[in-house]
Amino acid sequence: MNEIKCPHCSKAFTIDEAGYADIVKQVRDREFEQTLRERLDLAERDKHTAVELALAKATSQLQQAAAAKDSEIQALQAKIAGFATEQELALSKAVSVVEQERNDLRNKLEQARLEKELAEKSLKEKYETQIKDRDDAIERLKDMKAKLSTKMLGETLEQHCDVEFNKIRATAFPRAHFDKDNDASSGSKGDYIFRDFDETQTEIVSIMFEMKNEGDTTATKKKNEDFLKELDKDRTEKKCEYAVLVSMLEPDNELYNSGIVDVSHRYPKMYVVRPQFFIPIITVLRNAALNAVGYKAELALVKAQNIDITNFESKLDEFKTGFSRNYDLASRRFNEAIEGIDKAIKDLQKTKDALLGAENNLRLANDKAQDVTIKKLTKGNPTMAQKFAELGRGEDT
Repeated sequence: MNEIKCPHCSKAFTIDEAGYADIVKQVRDREFEQTLRERLDLAERDKHTAVELALAKATSQLQQAAAAKDSEIQALQAKIAGFATEQELALSKAVSVVEQERNDLRNKLEQARLEKELAEKSLKEKYETQIKDRDDAIERLKDMKAKLSTKMLGETLEQHCDVEFNKIRATAFPRAHFDKDNDASSGSKGDYIFRDFDETQTEIVSIMFEMKNEGDTTATKKKNEDFLKELDKDRTEKKCEYAVLVSMLEPDNELYNSGIVDVSHRYPKMYVVRPQFFIPIITVLRNAALNAVGYKAELALVKAQNIDITNFESKLDEFKTGFSRNYDLASRRFNEAIEGIDKAIKDLQKTKDALLGAENNLRLANDKAQDVTIKKLTKGNPTMAQKFAELGRGEDT
């Protein structure tokens, strides 16, 4: 056990070895910590001093470097200033060029705008004039329609087409015929028939025309479709190759307003056109037909040959029919004659038999006649005997 006296209260107390060793350790640790703290403080002061020295040295070096950099910066700033001046001059020049181009562009745009405005104004005036002319024409047509009958309206369109054709007849269609269809023997007729021929008078093309104006409608026929069947019938009866309906019906129908309308899917070789396409449709069909003239000539030759063959065959058939008829008639008469001969033979045989019978009778009669005497005849007839006696005939006669 160890006795320890408290330094503060002077009281003594005892502790065992373990406690004493622990106190000693604490005392030693405190001294070590104090020594360590003193050394750390010294090291801190040394470090601080070294840092200050290094900082001072670095500051000096930095100041030197800064001075050198300032010199470089000043030189660079001088260069930059010169470059900026050059850039400003170049920029100023570029801006000047751009501004000039901009001004030129503005001038061009302004000029274009003015030209556009003038063109729009001119176009507007042109269309306004056209619209006015169209409106005036519409009003005139309305006024005309109000004054004209349905028949006159139709005749007006026919007259228009007739005039348009005659304008170019001499130059474009010198050998063509364009005449009204006046043959109504079949119950109906078209309006005009166009036929064109080549120099040999071989028909090139033929077209049946029907003209229909807005006033040509009835309660049951108001559309172009309503007139196609009768037109096809007229084409067939008048032996025309094509059929064309020149129509002003259905004025708002874009199909018919677009140009030449092929309706061959309904009726063969048929078209519907507005009046302005009247001459073009003739030209198109005629030119197409001209390309086939050679083929038509060959076809006509073949047809002629076929007609000759047909006529020969027809005559042969007629001969054969006539010969057969005559043969049948002669055969019947021959048979009748044979039957007559057979009958005559039978009759002659009967007559022969009758004659043979008559000959036998005549022989018997002759024999009887040869055996007749006056004596026999007068036997028993004294009067006749006296008469013969008076005539000098004896009884021996």
